[in-house]
Formats: sequence, C-alpha cells, structure tokens
Amino acid sequence: MKQIFFFTIIFLFLFTSSSSAQRGWELGGWAGVSHYFGDLNTSLDLKHPNFAAGGVFRFNFNDRICAKLGANYGSIGANDNTSTNPFELRRNTHFKSIIIDGSAQVEFNFMSYDYFDKSKWFTPYLFGGIGVYHFNPQAKYKGVTYDLRPLGTEGQFAGEEYYTTQPALVYGGGVKMALNEVWSINVELSMRKLFTDYLDDVSKTYPNMNDLRKAHGEVAVALSDPSLTTENQLKVGQLGRQRGDAHTTDTFTFFGVSLLYYFGDLRCPPISNR
Repeated sequence: MKQIFFFTIIFLFLFTSSSSAQRGWELGGWAGVSHYFGDLNTSLDLKHPNFAAGGVFRFNFNDRICAKLGANYGSIGANDNTSTNPFELRRNTHFKSIIIDGSAQVEFNFMSYDYFDKSKWFTPYLFGGIGVYHFNPQAKYKGVTYDLRPLGTEGQFAGEEYYTTQPALVYGGGVKMALNEVWSINVELSMRKLFTDYLDDVSKTYPNMNDLRKAHGEVAVALSDPSLTTENQLKVGQLGRQRGDAHTTDTFTFFGVSLLYYFGDLRCPPISNR
C-alpha cells in the first residue's frame, strides 16, 4: 500500500506540475513482429517472428504523461521440430493462432517531450495498463487445419474448455522521436502478463486416449499426441504423463515502429499580471 501511495503521489505531481504547452491527441499506426513464449518455446527463441500491426490513439496531458488506446493484430505459432530439447522434439506438437488485442495504457516520458520545442524532440518512455485479447490455437492434420479447443486435447469435456477471450496486463517501453511539429516515430516493445497456459493448447498432462477418441474422434487423438515413435519407443502420450508445464503461463509480445500524427496545437502560456 505504501508503494501504491508513493507512485500515486509522484504521478499526480508530474500530471499537475508540468509547464509544457503541449496538450493534444495523436493518431497513427504501427507495424512490426509478434513473438510467442510458452510450452512450445521454452528456450525463448526469437528466430521465428510473425507479422503484427495495429492502430494507436494517444492523448498528451502534458510533456510527461499520456493516455493511450491500442488495437492490435498479430500472428503467433511454434513447432517442436525447431527445439533442441529431446522431449520436445519427440513430442512433435505444433500450433498457430491469430491474436486480436486491445489495450488501455498510461505512459510516462522520462524526459520532457514537446512537438513544438526542438530541444525536447526525443524521450524514452514506459507504460502500463490493461487489455483484452482473443486467440484460437490451430494445428494441421493430414493437410487440414483444425481448431484445437473444441477437440479437448487434454481431456476437457464440453463446457470445461479454456476461454479464448481473456484479460491481460500490458506493460513495456520505447522511445519517441518528433520529426517535426506534427509527425513522430515511436519504437516500442509491448509485453503481456497472461492468465492462461493454453495460448498454445498445451498445459498439463495427456488424457486417456480411448476416452478422447470416443468423445471427439481420431483427429483429436492424433493432435493430442502426434509424438514420434521408433521400434523401441511407444507414443509419448500415456495417461497422466506431462504434456506441458502448468506452473507457468504463456505470453506474447509485440515489437514495432509506429508513425503518429499530432492533432494538438501550441497553447500560449498564461499572461502574467506583473
């Protein structure tokens, strides 16, 4: 509570004490890459980025504090065949998903930032906020793409499936660079704290394959356990055997460059009576 009170006081001080003439809103878009981290990317591999893009609406209260709304699109995915872990290679699971994401954030500029002051054209910044996102993990079997959630690949019964629209905590940082009095470029890394481990449809243990076959058919069994076999090795998917790590949640990130247009104007400072 003391920390929350302290940061609240700092925020209010910065919000009310700035003498900047800048106050207005910005609108623009960004493009870049998205990354997934989870049970199919335990090594934090960055070598397989996917396309991402979005829109930005930002309101500048002054040269330090801003509020921002974002709407984002990203593609994520992973495949065990790129792993160096022996178990993951044998597990042989893969997925892909489209992410639709929206967020509301508060930004803090480390340095005074003002479109109309050439000495304040650049600043690093941090942000935090809340968001909501939608995902839908899919995988291919015999050339056909299937939605994984309805298949109950870890033995979920109808009505027990994970939610594909969920809340998230949003945080990150970047740098802002004013090109002139109306245009700016931002370079930003935006991260998510998620509350699900099913972004990739992998979390806990393998189900009873006979029960899964009766409930959802042969495709569900094949996508629940597509593990590689040899003459001396059976399928990995034995009842109760670990399929993923339920002790950690999955996550995704966006990294991109945005171009924004400033719709504010230069406000004259108040006239002094002295």
